[in-house]
Amino acid sequence: MSKFGELIDVDVPVLLDFFTEWNEESTVMHAILRDVAAALGDKAKVIKIDVDKNKELAEALRVKGLPTLIIYKNGEMKWRHSGEQDANTLIEVMQKYV
Repeated sequence: MSKFGELIDVDVPVLLDFFTEWNEESTVMHAILRDVAAALGDKAKVIKIDVDKNKELAEALRVKGLPTLIIYKNGEMKWRHSGEQDANTLIEVMQKYV
């Protein structure tokens, strides 16, 4: 969990994507998140977290539906959404925290 703290306790917004490879909606988000990361460049981070490999973290954050998208900045949760989201909406939301 201390590694998680280091990931989110930064002064740029961090978009976490909780996913699994077997969840179709999760895999659809991969290309969308690549676009978001490319659009934001070094002004933000996009990190994918495989729920199957990080069960403890997913449980601690009460991740139920997939994909679950969470934005942190300076260690504080700023936004959360379960289910698919389009690139433009995610970019807009991230821009609020840049």
